[in-house]
Amino acid sequence: MASGRHTYQSVQIGVMLPNWVGDVVMATPALRAMRRKFGPTATYVGVMRPYVADVLGGLPWFDKVLYFDARSKDRTQRAPHVARQLYAQQLDWLFLLPNSLRAGLIARMAGARRCVGYARYGRGILLTDKLSPLRRGTKLEPVSAVDYYLQLAYATGCSTESPQLELSTLPDDERRADTIWERFRFGQANGVVVFNTGGAYGSAKTWPPEYFAELAQRIADEADRSVLVVCGPAERAQADEIVWRANRPNVHSLAKDDVAIGLTKACIRRSELLVTTDSGPRHFAAAFDIPSVALFGPTDTRWSKNYHGREIQLRHEVPCGPCGQRACIHLHHKCMRDLTVDRVFAAIQLYLEQHSRRTAA
Repeated sequence: MASGRHTYQSVQIGVMLPNWVGDVVMATPALRAMRRKFGPTATYVGVMRPYVADVLGGLPWFDKVLYFDARSKDRTQRAPHVARQLYAQQLDWLFLLPNSLRAGLIARMAGARRCVGYARYGRGILLTDKLSPLRRGTKLEPVSAVDYYLQLAYATGCSTESPQLELSTLPDDERRADTIWERFRFGQANGVVVFNTGGAYGSAKTWPPEYFAELAQRIADEADRSVLVVCGPAERAQADEIVWRANRPNVHSLAKDDVAIGLTKACIRRSELLVTTDSGPRHFAAAFDIPSVALFGPTDTRWSKNYHGREIQLRHEVPCGPCGQRACIHLHHKCMRDLTVDRVFAAIQLYLEQHSRRTAA
């Protein structure tokens, strides 16, 4: 080990990343803390689901990437092959960001000298450096995923790190976004408000498409802005429906495009404002410091706190919430359906008025 900044020679660092897009973004402060501790001479190996790889596109944080998907038809993505690949790296440290027992078993097969993770789901015996999550009685205490992952880094002696999320885009992402901006003539618009309407976690997080459509109409008519609805492959029909219902020439979607995470990042990065459910792309806005209006229903905001100083959080309080369920067990979905368009549009107007005053000054 060199003196001074504590750079490590030939240290092999493995990181198993979370399974959800938003959690990967919220893990970036912990990844940054690890790199600051072990330095540029260490080798960093990232293990991740194939569909989250593009989240970190443009960030040169991993020297090698291994794709892991226990259900993949590709055997190279199954646990035994991934464990053998990690074993060949002769890892000094392996950080387990997912809480699953499977991640712990892969770590044991990988043979890392030090394995760091939370002792949950009976895997404590598989870890050399184990942390216990905060609890109140038998229940987990709500903690931001940003802090949850940072604690793993701090357990190995990493210095205190900013909770600022960090992302980048690739040149191809930006070129594709350029094409979208040209096609919809967004360069001539006063500004572009992006809608992120999805929620891979489940239907309980979604806001009704007819509400998004009415909001798009008001943004177009009263705020004189254009609207772009981004979407994942499973949300194309909803994005199309919002554009059809809005029926405005300056309301568009990516439903007919080859949707990719990189393109979504690039579109949010150049937008004026994001209106979003509590899903992965919400954290893109935090990473790029884009103002956002976040719509919360069944989730406790403390779990997904991303330290975004320019985010307005809206929720409609109900006796049964926040329930954390994937679908409304009472079937009324009042936590989202009673969050009105008027209230969301008022939050957007507040930001636009403040932005106009700052620009004029």
